[in-house]
Amino acid sequence: MHALLIQHLTHYRYGSPVTLGDHRLLLRPRSSHDIRIVSSSLVINPTPAKLSSARDMHNNSVAIAHFDPSPVTELIIRSDMIVEHYDDQPLDFIVEDRAVNFPFLLLPGERIEHGPYLIPSYLNDQTAVAAWVGQFWRSGQLIETYTLIDQMNRAIARDFTYAAREEAGVQRPSRTLEIRSGSCRDFGTLLIEACRFLGLPARCVSGYASTEDIPAALGATHAWTEVFLPGAGWKGFDSTGGSVVGPQHIAVAVGRDPESLPPIAGAFFSELDHVESALTVEVVVTRRT
Repeated sequence: MHALLIQHLTHYRYGSPVTLGDHRLLLRPRSSHDIRIVSSSLVINPTPAKLSSARDMHNNSVAIAHFDPSPVTELIIRSDMIVEHYDDQPLDFIVEDRAVNFPFLLLPGERIEHGPYLIPSYLNDQTAVAAWVGQFWRSGQLIETYTLIDQMNRAIARDFTYAAREEAGVQRPSRTLEIRSGSCRDFGTLLIEACRFLGLPARCVSGYASTEDIPAALGATHAWTEVFLPGAGWKGFDSTGGSVVGPQHIAVAVGRDPESLPPIAGAFFSELDHVESALTVEVVVTRRT
């Protein structure tokens, strides 16, 4: 068992008084048979008039903060959690015989259920993605399915330079391949598109990673890829570190694309045409003994 302390602080500052619209928070880890939330606290300033919770279509835990119309010049959201992770052997899984080697066929029901995770998000980038995938597999070749995914995952971590980008959104896979650089979400997107090109269902995971194990995760939330393997289910691959997802990772939300999983999303309103705003995010995830 591994215990992790997760400290997540988000601070918005506004140059002029504004009123806050609803804010959607994806901060609470996905509890499961191998992840238990020991304690959690969520402090929001100004205090919301109402804080509601819901589950989205992916069963992610969503908190929705509703604010009254009083003008404010800042918004502070602090989340602190202690989480226990019991998945000490991430490689201890069994793939069904039909899917041990690639290529293999998904069952009709699997294709229906995982349809959204098979459709590329960047259709215009398929030529670039195909050329890159060609380093690892070519038509007619037989290779162990896990080995193929692992090789692509390790190659991204080995051959590309990690860079925390200030720009909003996710970098196109073709751009990542061109400049050989990107953020964790950019790397995850490349692996997702590569898997979908091969006919493997793949999705994005947003969450936290121990900054003692993955220094690149310091100061921000983390992102990685999950690939569906028949018999084993959804298995995680972290292209920032080139590793299989294990006890140093805590999943918060899953979705088809990284852009659908911002930790905090909301709006503010002002009578002015333009309001300067600044955002500071601090995330620290440490192991507890």
